[in-house]
Parts: sequence; C-alpha cells; structure tokens
Amino acid sequence: MSKSDTFAATEVDEPTVRKAVGAAAMGNLVEWFDYGIYSYVVAYITLNLIPGGDTENAGPFFALAIFAVAYLVRPFGGIILGPLGDRIGRKKVLALTIIVMSGASFLIGLLPTYAMVGIAAPIMLILLRIVQGFATGGEYGGAAAFIAEYAPDKRRGFYCSFLELGTTGGFVLAAGMVTLLQVSLSEADMNSWGWRVPFLIAGPLGLVGLYLRSKLEDTPAFLALEEKAQVSESPLKDVLTKHWRPILVCVGLVLFYNVAVYTILFYMPTYLESTTGLEPTPALLYILGMMLLIMIVIIPVGALSDRIGRKPLILGSCIGFIVLSYPAFLMLDSGTALGTVGGLVVLGLLLVLLLGTMSATLPALFDTDVRYGGFSIGYNISTSVFGGTAPAILALLVAGTGNNASPGIYVAVASLISLGAVLLVKESAGQPLPGSGASLIREKVG
Repeated sequence: MSKSDTFAATEVDEPTVRKAVGAAAMGNLVEWFDYGIYSYVVAYITLNLIPGGDTENAGPFFALAIFAVAYLVRPFGGIILGPLGDRIGRKKVLALTIIVMSGASFLIGLLPTYAMVGIAAPIMLILLRIVQGFATGGEYGGAAAFIAEYAPDKRRGFYCSFLELGTTGGFVLAAGMVTLLQVSLSEADMNSWGWRVPFLIAGPLGLVGLYLRSKLEDTPAFLALEEKAQVSESPLKDVLTKHWRPILVCVGLVLFYNVAVYTILFYMPTYLESTTGLEPTPALLYILGMMLLIMIVIIPVGALSDRIGRKPLILGSCIGFIVLSYPAFLMLDSGTALGTVGGLVVLGLLLVLLLGTMSATLPALFDTDVRYGGFSIGYNISTSVFGGTAPAILALLVAGTGNNASPGIYVAVASLISLGAVLLVKESAGQPLPGSGASLIREKVG
C-alpha cells in the first residue's frame, strides 16, 4: 500500500479552488513585479545609486551584480521558511513572505541617491536586496505547493499554470508601468524620481496579496496531516536525510528552467539595448509583446499537460533550447525588427512550455510532509547558482567574447546539462500528490 493510500480522498468546491489559485497567483505576481521592476529600471538604478554610475565603465554590470546578490541568500530563505511551512502551515509563511517582499521593494523606492549619502546608498540597496532574496526563498515553493494541494488531480496542470500566469503578469505589469512612465515623463524626471514610482506601488500591491491570502484556510493536504498528527517535527532533517534524491532532480530541472527565465525575461531588455542599440522604450515594448503572447498561451499549455502529460512538454522545451537558442540569438543580433520579433517568438514559445508545466511538476516530487521545504531548498539552490547570476554572466560573456549570440550558447549548455533530470522525472499528470489522497472537485447537487 502506498503512502498516499493512507489518506482518504478529499473533495473541494470549485469556487474554493479558484480563490486559492487567485490568492497564490496574486502573491506570485507581486513577487515578480518586484523583481521585474529592478531589471527594467536598472539603468536608472545605476545612475542614481551606484558609484560611477554615470560612466561607461560602470555600466549596468554593477547594478546587475547587486541584482544577483539577492540570490545568494535565497537558499537560506528556502532552508528556513520552507520547512517552517511544512511545520506550521503554508498559509502563515506565505503571508510573511509577501509582506516582507513588498515592504523591501517599497523601501528601495525611498532610497537616497549616491550623490546624497555616498557609499551608504549601494549598501542599503544591497541590504534590501538580501531581505528580498530571503523572503523570496519561501515564496515560490509555498505558492506552488498551495495551488497543487488545492487542485484536483485531473486538472492540476491547468490550475497550477495560473501561478506562472501571475509570474508573467508581474513582469507585464512592471514592464508596462516603466514603459508608461518613460513615455509620459521627460528623461530628467525619469532619472530623478520616475524610476521610484513602481517600487512605491509594490507596497499597496503586497497588502492586496496579503488580504487575499488571509481569507483562505490552509490546504486540505496539510490539514489532513495535522488531523492525523503526522506533521513532521523536524521537516528539514527529514527532507535532507530521506528525500535528497528528489531534491537533486528538482535542482536539475530548475537549472535550465531558471537560466531560460532569467535570460529571456530579466536580461533581455539590457541585451536589446546594449547589442542592438534599441532605446529603452522600444526594447521594453518588444519584451512586453513577447510576455503578452506567453500569457495567452500559458493556460492552454497547462491544460494540455493534464491530457498528454508534463514530461513530453518539458522534454520538448529542453531539446528545443539545445537546438534553437543560438539561432534565436543570431536573429536578435541582426538588429532588424523581423529578426528581433522572430528571436523573441522562438524563445518565448520554448519558455512557455516550461512555465505551463513546472509549477505542477515540481511539487509532485515530494511527499506532503516535506513538500514546502524540499521544493524550496532544491528550487532556490538551483536558482541561486544558475538563475540570479545569469544576467551578470551573460553581460560578461557578450563583453568578453565579442559574440552577441553567446547567450544562446549559455542557454543551450544549461539545457543539455538538465536533460538527464528531465529524463529521470516521473510523469505525475492525473495522479495524486505523494503523501496525499486523491483530490477531487465536489460535484454540484441539484
């Protein structure tokens, strides 16, 4: 008898599932809105907060390096907040992460400039990025577990894809807001105060996300563990000693997933500006168009994974990145409108195959009693090493090799490394989550 068989099937009303999905996705939107802002105003951050930011030598590299600093502490956030979510519940920890994340973003919008306080400006920026990184270490894993544990087995891919819809929505909101500010304000006003506005808006957005999350009970799977008194007393010890294999698979899957995400969604505006000579506003409009395409496709991809399985889609994306990443960047490097659109469409469609499936695939690697912790640890270790560092590494690659298509090689190599993990992952579509009973939508009566 499997461990899942020890739990009775749970039935949840569809309106409750939708509320749970909306609350988790809204939190993810706030998280990635906060992160997206930084990438889209990196030139203004460089100018205002970085020593020598008005010189070509400083460039955006130092600001991108500070962007990567947050990722050094994400594993610590995952190690502490993930197991805490397995012990006291997903809801409480997710409430903490969203308020800390949005609060740190709000404070970035209030930072004094380097001209005003000297070296204290970048130091405060680094400290706030560290706070953001720690909080984010407990956000995505918990949000994915929250939706996965509420969703019915046969529609988990569909519902979990809304989490990544929130991710992309955060990027779109950030890019759209920055673009609107750039069009509406003079360059002097944008440099002076306009870049701060999106950071300040993150505060109220976080409060909205907190309100939505406070209106729900914890997940049926976690409540079932509590009822049977099977909540782990030491989830960190349990996941590291008994579940290290799925952690390794998680690290492998997330490796190429995050390299792709941070290359295509974070680094791309900087790439288009620095290699093709596009002005900031046109560069953001190209990215905005690609992200809107992703948002249109992502939910159908999640639903498709319920019918044909997650693994074929992930495998197709992995092979696609191995074969097509370099040609896509060659198209981008052409500097033509057709080449830019073609390169972004290729990369965006390959990325959406991952965005529509990963949030349902990764929670299914772990049992309920260690799901939040195992997911958060594996995901954030991989993100810290390979994801957050990608923009700075790619900037160095382009500068060091003189090959503007070299980011395509980096993405292809990362995908090749992850291919083994993709082949090892077990198909989870339509199956109960490990350590849980079957999850069903309660049928309407009458």
